[in-house]
Formats: sequence, C-alpha cells, structure tokens
Amino acid sequence: MKSKVTIPDSIREKSRKIRLLIFRRMAVALIILFQAAFFIYLIYSESLFSNILNTVISVASIFVALYIINKPMKPAYRLIWVLSVVMFPVVGCFFYLMVHLNPSARMAVKRYDELNREAGQAYRRGNGCPPEIQGWCGRWAKCAGYLSEYANFPLYGRTSTRYLPSGEAFWESLLADLEKAKTYIYMEYFIVDEGKMTDAILEILARKASQGVEVRFLYDDIGCFVTLPQNYPQKLRKMGIKTAVFNPFVPVFSTVQNNRDHRKITVIDGKVAYTGGANLADEYINVFPKHGHWKDSAIRLEGDAVWSMNVMFLEMWALANKEPFVVPHSPPVFFPERETEGLVLPYADSPLDTETVGEYVYLQMIQNAERYLYIMTPYLIVDDSILTALSFAAKSGVDVRIITPHVWDKQMVHITTRSYYRDLIKAGVRLYEYTPGFVHAKVFVADDVAATVGTVNLDYRSLYLHFENGVFLYNTPSVAEAKTDFLKTLADSEEVTLRNLRTDVFHKQLENLLKLLSPLF
Repeated sequence: MKSKVTIPDSIREKSRKIRLLIFRRMAVALIILFQAAFFIYLIYSESLFSNILNTVISVASIFVALYIINKPMKPAYRLIWVLSVVMFPVVGCFFYLMVHLNPSARMAVKRYDELNREAGQAYRRGNGCPPEIQGWCGRWAKCAGYLSEYANFPLYGRTSTRYLPSGEAFWESLLADLEKAKTYIYMEYFIVDEGKMTDAILEILARKASQGVEVRFLYDDIGCFVTLPQNYPQKLRKMGIKTAVFNPFVPVFSTVQNNRDHRKITVIDGKVAYTGGANLADEYINVFPKHGHWKDSAIRLEGDAVWSMNVMFLEMWALANKEPFVVPHSPPVFFPERETEGLVLPYADSPLDTETVGEYVYLQMIQNAERYLYIMTPYLIVDDSILTALSFAAKSGVDVRIITPHVWDKQMVHITTRSYYRDLIKAGVRLYEYTPGFVHAKVFVADDVAATVGTVNLDYRSLYLHFENGVFLYNTPSVAEAKTDFLKTLADSEEVTLRNLRTDVFHKQLENLLKLLSPLF
C-alpha cells in the first residue's frame, strides 16, 4: 500500500496563485483580443459602414496630426503619435481618438484637479523660499523655490532624516516604528506580495488595528496584478485594516490605465514617515533572489515635514475611493526649540496636471551641481532635456557618475537603457553597472550638500505617466549618508566604456529603434 504524500500548505498556496495568475492573464488577453478583432472588422470589412468609417477617419487623420503637432506635450510622445497617424492613418487616428477622447480620462483629470485644490489650499500651501534661506542655500534655493512656489509643497526645517541604504535596513526600521504607533498608520505602495516581509508587517497592522489604531492600506492594482489574489482587500478588512485599490484595471483602451500609483509612503501618527524605492515584497529584502542581489534605498523622516507626506497619502486615498478629501487628524505639535539639521522638502508628482515635478527636480539637481553628481537608477530612458543636461554638466567639468543594474528585470528595457550609454560616455559621463544584481534605488546626490531620494525612475513612465513622490534634502546628515552608500555601491560595480559596448550593425539599429520607441516603455 502506497503511503499518502502530504503536500505542504505553502506549495498548495503557490500552486493556487500560479493557476489564478494564468487564469487572469488569459482572461485579460481574450478580452483585449476580442476588442482588437472587433476593431479590425469595423475597419476592414467590405460593408458600407466600413467604407464610410475608413473615409471619415482618413480625412480626420490630417486634422488629428495637425492637432498633435500643436498640442503641448513631450516631443518624444508627439513624434510617436504623429508617426502612427501619418504612417497608419486609419488605425493610428482611430486609436488616438479612442484613447484621448475617453470620458474616463477627462473625469480623472477633473477629479484630481478638485482634490489638488482642496489639499493645496487647505493643508499644503507653499510657504515660499524666504530671503534668509536663499542666502543660506545659494543656487540650491532655486529647487526649493520651485517646489514651494509652483508645486505648492512647503519647505521644512525642524525635521530629522535618516538614509536607509537597503531594503533590509528599511524593513527593520519600519517594523520598529510600526510597533510604536498610537493613533494611525497610513501605507501606500505600488507592489505588494505575500511573503516574509509583508506577513511581518500585516501582523503588526492587525494587532494595532485591534488596539484601536486607525490603519489604512492603499496599493496599485496593476502593480499587484500578478502578486495578490483578487480577494486581498477582503482579507485585510477582516483584520480591521481599511483597504483601497488604486485605479482597478479594466481591459479597455484608456490613458487612465497608464496612470499608476508608483508612490511608496508610510506615515505613522503624523510624526514619522518613510519613502524610497522599496516596495513590500521579499525580493526587496533579499529573501527571494529575483534578480541577483537587490540594491535599494529609503529615507526616514521625523518632524514637521511628515505632514506633507500625510497629505499626499490622504489625497490619493480620496482619489482611489472617489470620496471627499478629509484630514481626520490634526498636524502633530512639535517643540519649537527642536533643532534644525537642514532643509527637508517632500514633494509629489501627478500625471494629471501640467507640472512634471519629478523631472524638474532632477533637472535642477543636474544643473546646480558644480563638483559632482552621483545617480543611482534602475532605468536610464530619458528625453533630450535630461540627456542634454547630463551631457552639458559632464562637459562643463562636473564629475557625473551613474549606476544602473547589470542584472536586468526586463530585457528590452535594459537594452534601451544601454542605447543611451554611447552618447553619455562620449560626453564624459561615467556609467557603471551594479554587478551583484539589480539596482532599484532612485537617488541623486550632489556636492556634499543636496540630494533627493524617492520613487521617480529615469524613464518616461515615472517622469510623465505615474503618480510619484520624493524628498529633496539640503545640508542634512542624510546627504552624506547617501553619498557614502553610492560610493560603496560603486565599489561593487563595473564601469562601462565604449569598448564594452556592442558595435555590430544589427545591435546599433536595434538600439536606435528602441530609443525611438522608448516613450512606450
């Protein structure tokens, strides 16, 4: 008689998740294929309706192309759309009209504008950059002035900061602070996956919720599409955790589906906050070696500047739940004699307004650097403004060094990143790849005085399509900590030279093509 084999629960759960993942992908693929087939039938069938539709769209394509040329948008996006409409008038024009005239996109912009006015006017009004600060910060006051005057994010002094050089350091610090929560915990993340990291966090959140602490948890639907089951919100709510899913995926053509919540925010009692590159999944703490050793970073804030992070979360919570913007707690009161160790300015970016805040902060960092500029980024897929700024800085004598991953997470994206190497190296920028694995940190540090740490990648999606956030730092101890971390990571990286780059004709043409299509990545 054969003995009965007992399958561990962990394997059963893994198998269930794989089956669910396959089912969801197949369902989405079938829905999209049905839409594509119906579209092709409408355009290319021999019916009278099809002929009329073709004629109308062909004529309309001329006006659409002219409209796109005159529309204020990034040149790279304008080029892609104009080429699509001119080369494939019927398909390109129809697709553009269907995507950009979608009512859901217009409604999303209107809703965000309303929330942004409420949040900005009532709780996040910029306090300007006072003359004494301008005298102290010198050229770096321009960045603080822009964020305060135009993006409406206040400048703070009474805030301590601590740079965390890894996902493990972030996780350890986060768990300790979560245990101290007395009033509320707000968490907002792009990727959440079940495992050691998330289980430890949820254990604390559930316990705190049972003790009367208000716990809110917000995650992006696409970011968690292949990591979480559909009933995950119900699971958290049973633990007493208020849960919201941002921008639930609907398999129809709409620009709104491109606008993902890529932010990473934790706020505890309005006194402590975290942000940075790390999401909530085991690869971020190297329990699961997904792409070799995972290199990430985060920043911990304690003090007045936490309030801006608080408002950022509440604004996104209201947007996700389609409810009014409400601040249920008053700003914490800090002692006025609290020491100021430098200037701290949390900021956020939205694809639904006209300010590309993340890009402007990076451009300010590049343009203001005089001695050195160190950058860690998982991707390097940029438009001409950033490419030109980096090249000009290097040609002007600034020591510009950039670390990207050697172990890629997406092959085509990695090839596209490498397509920018040649021009940058020729301009004097020094490029390195982190050989042990994948760099996911998003860090700029310059001249021993300024840095920014956050969620903004150097790619089109982060800069123009996603909701993002970060923290600009001036003359804080965390700036030196960020520099130390960069140099330590640099020691584990290999410099890329022109000799390292492939020079065959096929590879060059592939790189040129991917660079042209890079706004789609």
